[in-house]
Amino acid sequence: MMKATVRQQVTVPLRFTDGYTTPARVMTFDGLVDGKEHIALGLGDWQRALTKSAAGGRAPLVRPHSECMTGDVFGSLRCDCGPQLREAVERIAEQGGFLLYLRQEGRGIGLYAKLDAYALQDSGLDTYEANVALGHGEDERDYSAAAQMLFAVGADRVRLLSNNPDKALQLEKCGIDVTQQIPTGVHMSAANVRYLATKATHTSHTIELPLAE
Repeated sequence: MMKATVRQQVTVPLRFTDGYTTPARVMTFDGLVDGKEHIALGLGDWQRALTKSAAGGRAPLVRPHSECMTGDVFGSLRCDCGPQLREAVERIAEQGGFLLYLRQEGRGIGLYAKLDAYALQDSGLDTYEANVALGHGEDERDYSAAAQMLFAVGADRVRLLSNNPDKALQLEKCGIDVTQQIPTGVHMSAANVRYLATKATHTSHTIELPLAE
């Protein structure tokens, strides 16, 4: 795999709408395989977490989070992306690690196509069927750049904060040692219950939805 390097680091104080605050060391990169402007956020005592991991201790907690403008920025209830992002930042800050913010909207199909997919979902298709109906793959995300970013910051061993088994498989194929996969919480609403259920049944996401009575 082509090597990427950290091109810049800057500290950014984060503040979420519920008042939670934490500083993040935001890193940009040169040499990413897809040429996109992904960033890594070093959270908590991430340097100590790397040192402990290098000595054979617990690996840093890492979440690769795919950009979702509708959920992350505007608080859309059609998905669980915004709450997952908020949860991940706090959990990683507590333990030391990285959030990789990956510019691959709509499972890699882009923002406009994602909104086209929403329109198809309103007519009855599920989230994966809608992508296919638009001529895309069910999920076009590639985590090669994420692996490059992890190698660049020295995190070749990680505990993965994700419900998606494909993230672990792709990172491991790129040479990242995923020592543990840790599920996020279940952020369910009336607007996203079908979306979450489809992720659980169709692509084996580790999402434990409450059973219907």
